[in-house]
Amino acid sequence: MSYLEELNESQRVAVENIHGPTMVIAGAGSGKTRVLTYRIAHMIENGVDPFNILSLTFTNKAAREMSERIGKIVGGTDAKNITMGTFHSVFAKILRYNADRIGFPSNFTIYDTQDAKSLIKDIIKENNLDDKTYKANMVYGRISSAKNNLISPEAYAVNEDIQLEDKQSRRPEMKRIYAIYANRCQRAGAMDFDDLLYFTNVLLRDFPDVLHYYQQKFKYILVDEYQDTNYAQYLIVKKMAAAYENICVVGDDAQSIYSFRGANIKNILNFRQDYPDFKLYKLEQNYRSTKNIVEAANSVIKKNKDQINKHVWTDNTIGNKIAVVRTLTDNEEGRVISNKIFDAKQSSAKTFNDFAILYRTNKQSRSFEEALRKLNIPYKIYGGLSFYQRKEIKDILAYFRLTANPRDEEALKRVINYPKRAIGKTSVENIIIAATKYNVSMWDVITDFDAYPVDINNPTKGRIYEFVTMIQSFQAQVNKVNAFDLAELISKSSGIYKELMDDKNKGPEEVERVQNVEELLAGIQEFVKSGDEDELRTLPDFMIEVALLTDADQESPEDRNHVSMMTIHSSKGLEFAHVYIVGLEENLFPSQMALNTRSELEEERRLFYVAVTRAMVTCTLSYAGSRFTWGQSVMCEPSRFIDEIDSIYLQFETPVRGQGRSLMGGGFERPASGGLNKSLNTPPNTLRSMKDITANTHSKSAPSNTGIMVGSNVEHDRFGKGKVTKLEGSGADQKAAIFFPHHGSKVVLLRFANLKVLED
Repeated sequence: MSYLEELNESQRVAVENIHGPTMVIAGAGSGKTRVLTYRIAHMIENGVDPFNILSLTFTNKAAREMSERIGKIVGGTDAKNITMGTFHSVFAKILRYNADRIGFPSNFTIYDTQDAKSLIKDIIKENNLDDKTYKANMVYGRISSAKNNLISPEAYAVNEDIQLEDKQSRRPEMKRIYAIYANRCQRAGAMDFDDLLYFTNVLLRDFPDVLHYYQQKFKYILVDEYQDTNYAQYLIVKKMAAAYENICVVGDDAQSIYSFRGANIKNILNFRQDYPDFKLYKLEQNYRSTKNIVEAANSVIKKNKDQINKHVWTDNTIGNKIAVVRTLTDNEEGRVISNKIFDAKQSSAKTFNDFAILYRTNKQSRSFEEALRKLNIPYKIYGGLSFYQRKEIKDILAYFRLTANPRDEEALKRVINYPKRAIGKTSVENIIIAATKYNVSMWDVITDFDAYPVDINNPTKGRIYEFVTMIQSFQAQVNKVNAFDLAELISKSSGIYKELMDDKNKGPEEVERVQNVEELLAGIQEFVKSGDEDELRTLPDFMIEVALLTDADQESPEDRNHVSMMTIHSSKGLEFAHVYIVGLEENLFPSQMALNTRSELEEERRLFYVAVTRAMVTCTLSYAGSRFTWGQSVMCEPSRFIDEIDSIYLQFETPVRGQGRSLMGGGFERPASGGLNKSLNTPPNTLRSMKDITANTHSKSAPSNTGIMVGSNVEHDRFGKGKVTKLEGSGADQKAAIFFPHHGSKVVLLRFANLKVLED
C-alpha cells in the first residue's frame, strides 16, 4: 500500500503540495507528525535532494522518530542525508563550523541553565551587588529575554525604554551584569542556550556569504510546532527561506503556551503577511480522544479571540462525560484522585502508565505524592531533577567538559578542588580576579603563573600544577580513543569513582550515586556502539549530544509502569488514556499572574485546552474548596475554565468524606452562565461558619430533602442516624444542624447531604 493511502484527504493534500510557502494548522491529535514525516518522504520521492532539506523540531526524540519513519519509506541513506533536529542542535553545528567568524573556538562549551545562573551569581557577588535585588533567576530571565529579541549588551545599555524599566525596578546595574556575563562567556569559550540562537542570527546578519551558503543548501525548510517559535528562531528561518520560499510550517495556534520562554503566537498568526501567496491546510480530525473530550475542549477554546478558525472533530466513540470533582481541601483532593486511580486500575486491565495527573505548578504534587504512596501506587514526577542535573553526574561531566574545552570556567570552578586536593576557595577567587584583570580565561592563568601573577602560595601552586597536568593528559587522548574509553579513564584517574565507592557503604543515597555514574558510562558505551563501524565517536561528540538534550528527550513516560505526574507545560505532545487535571481554582489555574491582560488569559485558556486534549478515554477535573498556601488555609473558588465548558459534556461528583471515594452525581443542573460558584461551591463565608460539610452527590435539586424539619430523625451515609436540631436558609442553600450520637453535632448542606428521613 502506498504511504499516501494511509492519509485522510486533508492530510494527503498537505503532503502532496511540496513547493512554496505552506502552513499546516494541525488540531490536537490530528496526526501532524505523520503529515510532516510523509511530506518529507514525498519530497524525496519526487526528486528533491535530501541534502537540500532542513527539518526543525523542538525535541531530538521527535527528530529521531521522524527520521526512522522516513527511512522506512525512502531508505535509510536518504533519511540520514536530511538535516533534521532541534533548532539548538542544528544551529550549534552551524556555529561550530563558523565559530572563528564570531570569536569563539569550534569546541565551545554549551552552558546549561544551572551553569549560566552559577556564573551570574558569581558576577553579582564579585561586584558587591545585593543578591536579593539582583536574584540570579530574575537576571538570567532578563538576559535571556534580551537575547531572544536579539538585543546585544551594547544595545541593551543604550535603549532608553529598557533602562527606564530597570531603574523603576531598582536594578540599574542590569546592563553592567549583562555586559560582564557576555564577556565571561566569550572568555570561557562558552555559549548558553540563548546564544545558540542569538549568534546564529549574528552570523547570518554579518556574513552574507554564510547566509547565501545556507540559503542554497537548505532550499526546503520545514518547521514543527511553529507556534512555539520566538523572535530569534522566526528571523533565522525567514532569512534562510528568503531565496526560494519553500517553507512549510506546522503547528496549532490553540496550543501556543510558551510565551514565558519567549514564544510569540504572532509568528503563526501573521504567517500570511510574510507570505501572501501561501497555501493553508487544516487538519481537523482528531484521532486521539472521545467525542465528549474533543467537543468539551472546543467549547472552551472558542472563547479566545486571537486564533485561526478551525473545528476539531472526531469519529471516535462518544465516551464518558468529563468528571468534575469538588473536594474540601487540597489534601483531600490528593486522596480522592489517588483512590479513583486505584479503583480504575483494580476494576480493569489498565496499567498505571495509562494514568496522568496534570497540574499548573510543581508545588501541587505534594498531596498526590503522599496519597499515592499510601496506596502503594508507583508514580514518577516529570520535569523535576533530570539525570544530567544530579550532582555526581554534573561533577563528572565537568571533567569531560574541561577536557574538551579547558577555557570552560564553570567546569573548572566545579572540579579544581573535587575530589578535595587542598585548593581553597580563596585561591580560586584570586585566580578569577587575575583572569578578570588580564581579560583571559582561568585556564590561561593557572597554566602560566609567570605571565599572570596570582596571590597564591607555592604549595597551592604545586597542587594546581598537578591538576593541570592531569587535565592535559586527558586532552592528549581526546582524538585518539573513543568516548567510552576516555570517560572511563577520567572517572577513575580523577578520583571521582574512588570517592563515590568510598561513600558507598554510608547508605542508599551513596549507592545510588555510584549506580548513576555507572549508568552514565553505560550510556556513553551505547553512544560509541551506535556509530558507524569505522567512526571514532569522541568524548566531545558525546558532550555536544548531552548539552542539547531537551526535557522531553530525557524523560519518557512510557519507560516504566507508573502514574505520570507533571505540569501541563511538560505534558505537551504526550497522550494518556486517563487524565486528571487538578487544582482547577481561580488564581491557581488560571494563574493570578496571568489575569492582567486578555492575551495572558488567552494563553492560560490555551494551556487548559492542551491539558484536556491529552486525554484519550477519560478526563477528570478537580478543585478544592480550600488550599494550604504560605502557612495558612485559603478559601478557593472553582476555575472559570470549568464554567466555560458546555455543561452537556460534564458530570459532577463529590467525594464521600473521609473515605476518599467518589459517587457519581446524576442530573445536576448548572446555571447557564456565571452560576458555577453558587451551584458547586459553598460560599466562603458559609464554609467558615460550618463545622463540617458532608456531601454525596445524588443531588437532583432540593426535592430530595422534602419532609426534613427540626426534630426529624435522619440517616447519613457516613455518620449514621441522627436528629435534626436546627434548620437555616432556604432552597439550594438550606443547611441543617444534626446531632449524631457517635459523632456529635454536624452542619450539612441539604442539597448535597442525601439524608434519608426515618419514620419515628
